Amino acid sequence: MMPEEQLFKTEDVHTRSEIAQTLTAAAEQIESGTVELTSATQEQSVSIPDEPTLEVELERLTDSETGEQRYEREYELRWTE
Repeated sequence: MMPEEQLFKTEDVHTRSEIAQTLTAAAEQIESGTVELTSATQEQSVSIPDEPTLEVELERLTDSETGEQRYEREYELRWTE
């Protein structure tokens, strides 16, 4: 098993429109082969090969005490160097 090293993370509330713009910009960067991630305190750049693996997940999580449901949609790209 490979140890995990988190290189970049950000989590903020945005409008659907803002999220769509962010995902569009990410798609353009993926297509170009170089992804640059920036926040107020972090910056990371990485090259992506021509054929990475794409995983798409939709999860429903239910709070065991309140029954409240939360959904998560995740897009994950994987590749080796």
